[in-house]
Amino acid sequence: MKDMKSMYIGAIIINRLSKILGILVKALSYIFHFFFKNKRFTIPEYSQALISGKESVIPKIIWQTNYSNNVTLPIYVNYLFNRLISPDWEYRYVSTEARLEFIKTHASQRMAHAFEQLTDGASQADFWRLFTLNYYGGVYMDIDAHAVWPLSNMIKPEDKELFLMTKHNYSNYFIASAKENSYLQKALDLIVDNIEQKNINGGVYELTGPTVLNRAIGEDNVNHRHNKYTCIQGSFTNEFFQYMDKPRGKWIHAKKEDLLK
Repeated sequence: MKDMKSMYIGAIIINRLSKILGILVKALSYIFHFFFKNKRFTIPEYSQALISGKESVIPKIIWQTNYSNNVTLPIYVNYLFNRLISPDWEYRYVSTEARLEFIKTHASQRMAHAFEQLTDGASQADFWRLFTLNYYGGVYMDIDAHAVWPLSNMIKPEDKELFLMTKHNYSNYFIASAKENSYLQKALDLIVDNIEQKNINGGVYELTGPTVLNRAIGEDNVNHRHNKYTCIQGSFTNEFFQYMDKPRGKWIHAKKEDLLK
């Protein structure tokens, strides 16, 4: 109990310090990219674990995706933070093109066809993260998200899943899971149904996003942690830096009628 309390206190301290550091990073990045508008930093497609660690049921793989791995300084700093805070985890970045190829290769024909109907990058990433975690396992984090405590200290070796709670709902910007997770499979099935039935009135959020995951989990008691003790977004970056090369590329700007082919 004492160790748990110390962990939560430590996570809150890192949470606050990362936000303070993030303010500095963003301030300096505005200046940096004013003078070096075209300078980008490359996130590797694969980076092995920096140190060895204990094995766990959930594979020690951090998965991320974005429209490009040539990113601005704040996004790169966010990547480095995740690598340093969880050095015993390997890292894998998957591109837009690689997401499609992976789904086409490993998913059923029905599921692959549904994926190909999605036009918005965020919806594609929603689908891909669930499928990849269900197929391989690991931890998914949005490109602007970072852990506030070492993953190996938050995820027990025997854990089969860890979901992120924000207020009173589960979020999908962080998901940890072993492969073949029934909740992820159910969420995927719900997404395919949404696509086939063209349920676009709720936008990305309800078509492929957190609403689907919450429906899949329902009232079941699953292993979860609050985001402020686990993983937060936007400390080091913001929409401007994330979409400098793709203005208005964030999912909130997508028109409902354009979400499906």
